[in-house]
Parts: sequence; structure tokens; C-alpha cells
Amino acid sequence: MVRFFSTLQDISAGSIRLNADDSKHIRTLRLRPDEQFIVCDGAGYDYICRLGERGDSTYAEIIEKNKSSGEPTIMCSVYMAYSKGDRLDFAVQKSVELGVKKIILFESERCVAVPNDVPKKTARLQRIALETAKQSGRGIIPAVSSGGSFESIVNEIINSSALSMLFYECEDHLHIKELLEDHLAASNGYNTCGTKPISIITGPEGGFESHEVELAKAKGIKIVSLGSRILRSETAPIVALSAIMYQTGNL
Repeated sequence: MVRFFSTLQDISAGSIRLNADDSKHIRTLRLRPDEQFIVCDGAGYDYICRLGERGDSTYAEIIEKNKSSGEPTIMCSVYMAYSKGDRLDFAVQKSVELGVKKIILFESERCVAVPNDVPKKTARLQRIALETAKQSGRGIIPAVSSGGSFESIVNEIINSSALSMLFYECEDHLHIKELLEDHLAASNGYNTCGTKPISIITGPEGGFESHEVELAKAKGIKIVSLGSRILRSETAPIVALSAIMYQTGNL
């Protein structure tokens, strides 16, 4: 069933006002007045809708409201370093498919390419997140933003996360599976940890500088291995998210 996103402000007791892009898309799809589609409010609820007898593509008539089934039971925030080419496009798309809550981009010392126009870059990636959220049945549109420097995102993470991890290719002691098992056992299941997310940090093409790793470690962020193979910058966040979702029963 085709899926659209709306805002709570556009939803009334029995109908939803559709934005111009979605209205145009509906006309392109040539939906019949009695054909059903889904409009999500971006807050975790799906509305099964139809155009109604008039077939007006600017309003959707609400048939039924349900909680979105595509949202995981945990929140995951991904902090990923800027990378060149379309690597960020791929990483953002797959992270949204896997259930990420938000994505924050940052500049690390070994970043090969940092965009000249950061707002333009994040706006483009936000559009990718929107289209992926529609395709994958998400109940929210994960936010994509810029967190500035590595130090800035480290300070943000330590104040807002239930568990924070930095993935480093030189780490050979603590593996993600071990850390997640210990964390879940200690908290009697992640759902008892409140509303703070699990946060993960992945680096650029050249990896992290050792002093960046030491800074994160000194702030209380866990330095973690994803295995014996070195992963590309766009692969690491996907593997980490997959492991977290699997370990917490969300995959």
C-alpha cells in the first residue's frame, strides 16, 4: 500500500490535508476514490485513508488509525563522519531502513571530504531519509543534521545516551556482541532504560586518529570492535545497527 507522511497539524477528526507534493503524486498514481493508502503522522501512527467519493487529491478521508508497525522498540542515534561521493547517501538510506532514530554528521580529522554547503548537504540527505521512510514502512522520518566537530558530538552523546559506542578498527578486546549482552543483562532489557538512545559513532574513510579515540574514551564512550575485518565508512554504521537491532529483538 502506497505511503505518505503528514504532520499532526494537518490531521483533523476525519480527514488529513495532503501537501502539494503528495497530492501531485496521488494524481500521478491515478488512485481511484475507493482505493486505500496510508498516511503517517510522523509520530508513530498510521492512518488508512481513501480519497472519498469526490476523489479530491488534496484531502484524505480517514478510515482507521493504527500504531506504526515499522518502528523498533529502542532508539538508536548514528553519528557518522563525512565521507566522499555517494557513501553518505547509501549509509543514510540503509540506516533508515534498519530503524535509526536520527543521524548526525560530523567532521573528523581524517575526513577526506567535508561539504562546502553543509545545510544543502543535510537537506539532500533528509530527502533521502524521507523517501526511504516511505518505502520501508517507518512510523517517523529520522532527522538528519550536522553536529559540527568530533568534540562537539562527543559532548552531546555523553549527556544524552543510555549507551554510547565508538567503533575503532584497532580495538581488539571489546566486541559489540559482548557489550550489548552485558548492557541488556544489567538493565534487565533495554526497554527499562527510559527514553535515552543507544548512540554509535563511526569514522571516515581513513578511520579515527588515536587522540580522537582517547578523547571519547576519557568521556566514558565505549571503544568497540566490529570484528577482525576493516569495514568501509558506509558499511560500519549498517553493521552496527544490524547487530543492535538483532540483539534487542528488532530484526
